Amino acid sequence: QVQLVESGGGSVQAGGSLRLSCTASRYTARRICMAWFRQSPGKGREGVAVISAGGSITHYADSVKGRFTISRDNAKNTLYLQMNSLKPEDTGMYYCAAAPLWRGLGADGYDYWGQGTQVTVSS
Repeated sequence: QVQLVESGGGSVQAGGSLRLSCTASRYTARRICMAWFRQSPGKGREGVAVISAGGSITHYADSVKGRFTISRDNAKNTLYLQMNSLKPEDTGMYYCAAAPLWRGLGADGYDYWGQGTQVTVSS
């Protein structure tokens, strides 16, 4: 069992930046695929960015390419999401997720989920 705890959300004006963190409870987190998802009211959960266990492979949703950067520090069992040039449409609850194997940006197949951290971007 892997427990995930997100932090770093908040309120920011459009054009601003935030960095989200997700800390995993077990050392085995360094061997698993990890991703960020987001969900806005009335919308489904959307994959934002995913990173392989070793950190060498990353994929991003088209809507965040060039603005968001996913990274991980396996020594600290921590996943990050650096969000720059934020837009109002980036508003939502952001979730960290993990899976033993590569799962891409689809929510199906992720075994572990955090509770989420709220990001609000005002215009």
